[in-house]
Amino acid sequence: MTLSPRFSLTVGLLATLCLAAIIHILVVLSIPHNVQHSAYDNVAAHGPDRQFNLLPDVYPGAEALPDLDPAMKHATCRFQLSEGPVLFDASIPVPFWSIGLFNAAGEAVYSLNNRTAGAERLSMLVLTTEQLSILRENPPENLEDLIVIETEEPISGFALLRAYVPHPTRAGTVDRALKAASCGGI
Repeated sequence: MTLSPRFSLTVGLLATLCLAAIIHILVVLSIPHNVQHSAYDNVAAHGPDRQFNLLPDVYPGAEALPDLDPAMKHATCRFQLSEGPVLFDASIPVPFWSIGLFNAAGEAVYSLNNRTAGAERLSMLVLTTEQLSILRENPPENLEDLIVIETEEPISGFALLRAYVPHPTRAGTVDRALKAASCGGI
C-alpha cells in the first residue's frame, strides 16, 4: 500500500511546521540564559564598585539603563554583600530623591524616597542576617539613626540613586550631591 503524493506532501509540511514551532519555542525560552548584558553588568561600565558613579544625562535612545526619567539625575553603586555590609549615605538638596536596590538579575529588592524616609538625608545600611548578628555585638554609634535593611542571603546587586532636578540651573548642585554620596562599608 502506497501513500498518495498529496497525503505525503501534507504530512511532510505538518511535520516541518511542528519542528519549526518546537525550535522557535526552544530558542525563545533560551534567550534569558544567553543574554550577556544585564543591568548589573551595564552598571559596571560606569565606574568602580562600592562607590556612587554618576550616570550620563538621559536622552532618547541613549539611556545608560532602561526606563530612566529625564527629569532626574542618576547615580549607581554596585555591591556584593559577601564583601560586607553596605552603608549608603547622601545629602541631596532637592524636593525629591529616591533610592532603589536591585539584585543582579535587575529585580527591585527595596525602594525608599525622602518622603518615606522622613528625613532629607539618606542613611541606610544593607546587610545579611549573619552580618547583623555580628554588628549587634559591637554596634556603631549611629545605628539608631540608620534605616537597616536585612536580607536572608548575601546578594550581589546595585543601588540606583535618583534626584529630581527642579530647574536646569540646579543640575550642577544635584550632580555634586550625587558624586558626594557614599556607598561603602561601615
